[in-house]
Amino acid sequence: MEETFASRLREAMTAARFKQVDLVRTAQIQGRKLGKSQLSQYLSGKTTPRAETLSFLAEALGVTQDWLLRGTTEATAKDSSSSMPTPTSTHRAETPGISHAVGRTKTVRSTSRLSPDTKSAPSATAEAEGARRLFRKSSKLDNVLYDVRGPVVDEANRMEEAGTHVLKLNIGNPAPFGFRTPDEVVYDMARQLPDCEGYSDSRGLFSARKAIMQYSQLKKLPNVTMNDIYTGNGVSELINLCMQALLDSGDEILIPSPDYPLWTACATLAGGTPVHYICDEQADWYPDIDDMRAKITSRTKAIVIINPNNPTGALYPREVLQEIVGIAREHRLMIFSDEIYDRLVMDGEEHVSIASLAPDLFCITFSGLSKSHMIAGYRIGWMILSGNKRLAEDYILGLNMLSNMRLCSNVPAQSIVQTALGGHQSVNDYIVPGGRIYEQREYVYNALKDIPGISVVKPKAAFYIFPKLDVKKFAIENDERFALDLLKEKRILIVHGGGFNWHEPDHFRIVYLPRIEVLSEAMEQIGDFLSYYRQ
Repeated sequence: MEETFASRLREAMTAARFKQVDLVRTAQIQGRKLGKSQLSQYLSGKTTPRAETLSFLAEALGVTQDWLLRGTTEATAKDSSSSMPTPTSTHRAETPGISHAVGRTKTVRSTSRLSPDTKSAPSATAEAEGARRLFRKSSKLDNVLYDVRGPVVDEANRMEEAGTHVLKLNIGNPAPFGFRTPDEVVYDMARQLPDCEGYSDSRGLFSARKAIMQYSQLKKLPNVTMNDIYTGNGVSELINLCMQALLDSGDEILIPSPDYPLWTACATLAGGTPVHYICDEQADWYPDIDDMRAKITSRTKAIVIINPNNPTGALYPREVLQEIVGIAREHRLMIFSDEIYDRLVMDGEEHVSIASLAPDLFCITFSGLSKSHMIAGYRIGWMILSGNKRLAEDYILGLNMLSNMRLCSNVPAQSIVQTALGGHQSVNDYIVPGGRIYEQREYVYNALKDIPGISVVKPKAAFYIFPKLDVKKFAIENDERFALDLLKEKRILIVHGGGFNWHEPDHFRIVYLPRIEVLSEAMEQIGDFLSYYRQ
């Protein structure tokens, strides 16, 4: 078959283990313009790049421009060989390629094209310098993304190191915005520190688990005992633990889109296949039940819901939850419910735990104190096993094995669970009219919907909002590029919708934890930016 530019580009990308998104992100970090649609044109053979883009592609992939464009190099032109050229020096062969590829560092190893004898024999230069062994990241990480703290954040950090102030609206971290840990919690931890020097039971302290069990009773979770409760270093650790214990290669798990990206990342890392069902913006961001049902296969093991939702702030009503339970019951699926924001519900709405509606199914419910008690840095979360646990006896053995392997979670943080869950809940003061979170929600919602080119659904819970951009008006093809441009122009850090596994480049998430005067300036700056921005 005749080789073309397109075929050579695909060959070079395969050898360098680059996907399209890796090249696009590498271009972004270098300040070059290369869109996914543009790259697709090259790969389909419809067009070839201009000189500047050709130079970038060759450099990024570790090949020569001459070979990439015409299939020849200085070394191979005489015999018209079209094989991929090897690097011109040992240094180039052993040096990582464009290592600043956004979010995914790649090591270009053109030596993979050499014969076995050539690869095993070190060059004179290598012997003189001392042979080096390059360590590459595991291939298990190839499709793992976590852009809440990703490439745009990396750029923000570089700007701050250079002395530029950046307003961080990218992560739900209450402490920098003046939210304080309740005094009673701090006092109780200080008093108990001398008793927290040793390991606890792998599941957690008795006092912590007892308080969590009583909380689960208030939430009407069925069939919960002390042994069904596991504390963790935040919910994040427990999500990873659950995915590792459950998924084999090829197993599928339904995850919402948009999602909190840790779910997709952990499922991928465990060897499973995340399958994203759509949440419908026109229906207050509720899960699209028909889409969920259509994506179930014989390999599907579980459904994940995030309720209240991050990044949309949606709160699922009982009727929607009952439909999801019906699907899980019909297809014999496990339910994972991430409910970390269950105490941050506004407008007099009620949070319903899906496990309370499914006593005949096996459910795992996640929650914690990071958000409700403004102690994200303490790292204390938990998971509760409920319902028909006979369906998951072997799986629970796996959970116990992994829980034992990490010995236990943070014991000082466990010591304040009982205090935190009892008595007056200070978070209630934030989520009513006049409270900080409520009023900041009201302000940012109204300010965003008044910006031309933005539409937005009002969140009912948590402290996030997920506005929609008019991509035609702003000519947006790449939402990560939008986030990067906003950061560089206005020094405001947000997370693009793609960071939450959203399928279109038309959304971004804002954290509305800053005080109104700070949010006011931020909204003014975003409005000004969008008044002239075109991608």
